Amino acid sequence: MTRRQHTLRTPVEITGIGLHSGEETKVRVQPAPLHHGIEFVRVDLEDAPSVPAFIAHQSPKDRRTRLVRERVEVETVEHFLAACKGLGVDNLRVEMSGAEFPGIDGSAMPFVELLESGGIIEQRGAAKSFRLEEPVFVRDGNATLVALPTDGDALTLQYVASFDEPGVQSGSYQFDMSPEVFKEEIANARTFCLASEVDHLKSLGLGKGATRENTVVLGDPDTVMRMEGEPVRHKMLDLVGDLSLLGSDLIAHVIATRSGHSTNAELVRRLLAIMQAKETSGAIERESGMDIRRILEQLPHRYPFLLIDRVIEVEGYQRAVGIKNVTINEPYFQGHFPDIPLMPGVLQLEAMAQLAGMLLLRKLEFSGKLAVLWSMDKVKLRGGVTPGDQLRLEVETVRIKGDIIKIKGSGSVSGRPVCEADLMFTMLED
Repeated sequence: MTRRQHTLRTPVEITGIGLHSGEETKVRVQPAPLHHGIEFVRVDLEDAPSVPAFIAHQSPKDRRTRLVRERVEVETVEHFLAACKGLGVDNLRVEMSGAEFPGIDGSAMPFVELLESGGIIEQRGAAKSFRLEEPVFVRDGNATLVALPTDGDALTLQYVASFDEPGVQSGSYQFDMSPEVFKEEIANARTFCLASEVDHLKSLGLGKGATRENTVVLGDPDTVMRMEGEPVRHKMLDLVGDLSLLGSDLIAHVIATRSGHSTNAELVRRLLAIMQAKETSGAIERESGMDIRRILEQLPHRYPFLLIDRVIEVEGYQRAVGIKNVTINEPYFQGHFPDIPLMPGVLQLEAMAQLAGMLLLRKLEFSGKLAVLWSMDKVKLRGGVTPGDQLRLEVETVRIKGDIIKIKGSGSVSGRPVCEADLMFTMLED
């Protein structure tokens, strides 16, 4: 049965110290509309820039999950994202007064309680789902991650941990994920480090907000576990948070051995590539997708200048994905390098702009207006687009300030990047 999307009934707030920075951050979690996703907003910065919780924005950093888009970054968001994914909360606007998410007690349970205190409510649209149909494998040294197809209808997580610290017990756990299982078996597990790592981590400037209450020190005789196998369960917690960056529920059996944030992220990237290939081919259809008839209802463009054939999905007014099927019948092929037919780069950018216009017109205050492109920046044409190609276009809203909107767009063919640009629009009365 398809799961419905969820958000909060009322805003909630929490304040705490970052585990690594030691700095205090205030967080206000607000409801968000259907298909919005989870968006982190830095209200302490000018114009309150934001970054979506999506793998495209994941940026490596030691012992934590960090998201970066242009001049904004947030870090140590994995415990909060795990709580969202564990409870099935899909759409939130998360305002932060600093860069690092509060650690609170080092687990996801404070965020579970926070979300539940705001009242989790169902929305009308179906949640995105991706059923894996082929094995996916990631290895980095002695860390491995394997994702396998499953006969079930949910995510099964299996984690095998092996610790090098003398006297520290290793372990293995397996759970079929559900909100009840997440809350009872995983959410309460705190972050940890090895006793032999403490001095080194301090020398790197890490763990400034760590205490014996929010961090389990393995190998320290004074350490008291909150639950059996707490470190292994926390590894599963981190994995749940990192898997949320896929932007979709995952139906698969994931087996992890000594994996961490970097291997988790690589698995998500490989899963995303498979999912996007199926979306592009039409093997997966999204509820928010549009066929050519609905596109014609929204765009004023007509042949031969309508350059969007299908919209795969639209996430609120934050992100959209569309397809241009490139055929030899395109009129420009008759005179543009006819012996070596190439889709002109300017038309790739026009197709990107048309998709962006469709995205912006979904915003209520822009209804009845025209999205007029008035500047392009950071344009890169990375490869040729030829007849027979499917040009996959993605656009994402970076900033809205009054009637001025900045959009980041990109295009690819079979996973190969071919174009990208920053587009600036102004909304004018029709």
